[in-house]
Amino acid sequence: MERFTAVVVGAGHAGLAASHFLTERSIDHVVLERGEVANSWRRERWDSFRLLTPNWQTRLPGLSYEGQDPDGYMTMDEVTGFVERFAAVSRAPVRTRTEVTSVRPAAGGYHVTTSGGEIGCRTVVIASGACNRPVVPPFHEAVPSSVEQLTPFGYREPGQLPDGGVLVVGASATGVQLAAELRRSGRPVILSVGEHVRLPRTYRGRDVLWWMDASGVWDQRYDEVEDLTRARRLPSPQLVGTPERTTLDLNALTAMGVELVGRWAAVRDGRALFSGGLRNVFSLADLKMERLLGTFDEWAGATGRDAEVGPPERFAPTAVPASARLQLDLRGGEIRSIVWATGFRPDYGWLDVPVVDEKGRLRHDGGVVDGPGMYALGLPVLRRRRSTFIHGIESDAREVIDHLARYVAQGSNIRK
Repeated sequence: MERFTAVVVGAGHAGLAASHFLTERSIDHVVLERGEVANSWRRERWDSFRLLTPNWQTRLPGLSYEGQDPDGYMTMDEVTGFVERFAAVSRAPVRTRTEVTSVRPAAGGYHVTTSGGEIGCRTVVIASGACNRPVVPPFHEAVPSSVEQLTPFGYREPGQLPDGGVLVVGASATGVQLAAELRRSGRPVILSVGEHVRLPRTYRGRDVLWWMDASGVWDQRYDEVEDLTRARRLPSPQLVGTPERTTLDLNALTAMGVELVGRWAAVRDGRALFSGGLRNVFSLADLKMERLLGTFDEWAGATGRDAEVGPPERFAPTAVPASARLQLDLRGGEIRSIVWATGFRPDYGWLDVPVVDEKGRLRHDGGVVDGPGMYALGLPVLRRRRSTFIHGIESDAREVIDHLARYVAQGSNIRK
């Protein structure tokens, strides 16, 4: 059996950042990846996918974007190439096509079973991602078989769908982007809207994510968040990365001809039933956006930055449909396909350690997992609000690996 002080599970940007800091601290380790480096970027995105963050924010420890378009947004292939360069520059000890099938407690640490053999280790860093499996409601099984169903993992481009109308379920970044792409292809599109986060692409002449970064909103620590559980479950904001830096909110979709309906609640006798109350859902999202923009304005005024940016802006409320339908006959042919953009969840089926709660969430305190010598990276609001973004991993990984190094040196399960 091979032995290492640390085993890192996953060779995405989070796992590679962990490897960078393990190497910096001379801690022997191996990075295990079921596919290839940057596997999820390479295999689990649609063709037109772009990062939500501008290129100047794309950075990993010791490696930053150096191209000619700092305000642009990386394509899927560009993200993959960037992560691959980081793996090469950092000389991460990655073993590709090595699937971890079990991690279980053992004397002095953990026993890791992989498709390539057995490994013993003192510590484990879980960096396998937060979006391993799409979440689809159980009532999808009641959808008539004549309607094709797929998730963002299976969707690549509009041409793969059957001719006819599409029902997109979910109004996060993924849902609004796919609804817009499908509508531009000439298809009738209905978007089922639940809780969402509305943001303009630019505000006062700067990318809205510049404001998140500069004002310190993204730096808020997990132990400063009032409702951490809720913060970790928030959908991604309604943003899209395009050369034109366009805003893609529900008003923009309505202008394109996308029909809005409420949250999909059930299927009964072949009919999709949608909840009412769109006005309240829209009002809540608008209110939260206005509060955030107000925070930006206060910061700009308090720091003397007002002269560097445009004047304060306010945006029209989300328009409520005159008569949003509450049900849709899925057998009538109006809808030929459904795209479930209803979120994702991690997959810990290989983790034979009692550190996962009844809802499948990893129990951890800022990335220190509820198990001796076990750590996590790359999860929402792990240590800061920016934790899941590429540029947010450096500080998280540094602090988590600092804790791991102290654990190894002291030989006890320190908690802070």
